[in-house]
Amino acid sequence: MQLPVFFEAPATPLRTRHIDVTESTTPRQLTLRTMFAAKKYTVPAGVLLIVHQLCAALVPVIMGVAIDRAISTGDAGELVLWVAVLAVDYALVSTTFRFGSRVGFLGMQSIQHQVRTRITDRILDARGLGGAARQPGMLLSIATSDARQLASAVAIVVYPLGEFAAVVFSALILLYISWPLGLAILVAAPLMLWLMDRAGAPLRRRSMQEQQAAGEAAGTAADLVGGFRIVKGLGAEHEAGRRYLVASERALQGTLKANVARAGYLASMETVSGLFIAGVAVAAGLMAVGGAMTIGQLITVVAVTQFVMGPLQAFAANFGAIWAQALGSAERVLTVLQAPFAHEESPAARAPGGFSLRFEGAACGAAAAVDRDVPEGEFVAVEADAVTTAALADVLAGLAEPSSGAVTVGGVDVRDLPHGTRKRTLLVAPHESDLFEGTVGENIAATDDVGAEAVTRAIFASACDDVLATLPDGLATDVGEAGRMLSGGQRQRVSLARALAADPDVLVLLDPTTAVDSVTEATVAERIATARSGKTTIVFTSSPALLAAASSVWRIEAADTTTGDLAPTLTEASR
Repeated sequence: MQLPVFFEAPATPLRTRHIDVTESTTPRQLTLRTMFAAKKYTVPAGVLLIVHQLCAALVPVIMGVAIDRAISTGDAGELVLWVAVLAVDYALVSTTFRFGSRVGFLGMQSIQHQVRTRITDRILDARGLGGAARQPGMLLSIATSDARQLASAVAIVVYPLGEFAAVVFSALILLYISWPLGLAILVAAPLMLWLMDRAGAPLRRRSMQEQQAAGEAAGTAADLVGGFRIVKGLGAEHEAGRRYLVASERALQGTLKANVARAGYLASMETVSGLFIAGVAVAAGLMAVGGAMTIGQLITVVAVTQFVMGPLQAFAANFGAIWAQALGSAERVLTVLQAPFAHEESPAARAPGGFSLRFEGAACGAAAAVDRDVPEGEFVAVEADAVTTAALADVLAGLAEPSSGAVTVGGVDVRDLPHGTRKRTLLVAPHESDLFEGTVGENIAATDDVGAEAVTRAIFASACDDVLATLPDGLATDVGEAGRMLSGGQRQRVSLARALAADPDVLVLLDPTTAVDSVTEATVAERIATARSGKTTIVFTSSPALLAAASSVWRIEAADTTTGDLAPTLTEASR
């Protein structure tokens, strides 16, 4: 059967480069890798901002030429010409800055998402964080504030490039008008950058201290709120409040000191740049009085000198302050990414049985001890009450342990499946449709290893083709937070499509069709059986359509409370 194409990957996807982190990675290396991890965004953004700065530097040049050729001579034609040139230049200044900044911001957001995802994945890793104990609030601060500060390092390869180009271009303009003044710019600029860097040293130190203090305060606050009932029960509200006040006071003092350092840094930049502009203006004025330059050139020299101080100051601020803050955050991020595992997983090797699933006398909650095999490639439907279903699903997902016995996949206990490959080996799709904010296509292709063909087949198997036909933008439709823009049935089918697109060796579905009509349910049952042919599938359901589509049905009947027998019984009907 020829399937319709619902998903087509872009020919040149805008993806950020993976940021490698090893045990030997230093904060400086991580910051540098972060800076250059979004070249598909930063290169065009940098080019646009270079053009922006060059066009901005041309404004005083155009004005000086207009004065000499139009105002001084009274030539109306020249005046119209240079006003038009100035208008075009201003249009380029505005357009290039607007689009360059947007593309650069998109790059920063993409990197920030990647960094935050890496941090949260490590924090939530089943093997745990080893080493020194960490407060939940501290981890939250690293995953949010520090991830944002580290990602801001991307701005260093966007804005400073244009600012440096503006400095060089301005120096060339001044060299053309008056080589002594141009030379003064070339000599004074590095000296000023050095002075600004020296002035920024206290800011770098204060920035690190501020981030550390703020993280500790956030950690204390989160722990206090999370354990409020316990604190209340112990009557320790006063002590808990005192500890938070101490941490908060440290954070406040760190912020105040950082602001003082920042104010001193900015004041030193303004003082040095002001003295420099005054010196150039006096020198240029004397040259104009002596006839060494025209009035238009005098205006150009003073305006270019005043203009170039902006890029100089911004260059120092972007390259100094942003680098310092990113470096401090990189150090804190590495404390999570390089943390040892609290415990190692048991090595899991595939047994000769392939991906067959076996319940070896597994008893879950009040359920009977199940001792059954699900051969590789079987489609088994399990009919049970809600409590038993939830208990068995938790065991299969590795979230709970059976009260007795074990559940194995290919001879490996489900609790020992490697964390990195668990979802590819055994995936338990929950009944509740848990969608993240984004498009329908992004929710279905939840990971990078899910290809376009897998998405198309999953859409067909889950009957999502009907859903896409009713959505305004198809796969590109935004589902909203937690999928609130979709109906219950649409959310359920998108969630089912995501599980089918992952195509694990063993797939466990929990009531996947409760929110759809009977006709659609029959279609989904037939298509799931076809799509999962050759792979192991277990569906917990009471749907007649799914029960009929399964190769075998297990029925776990409720216990007979009138006899006091609390253990349900398991029966099997094969087809």
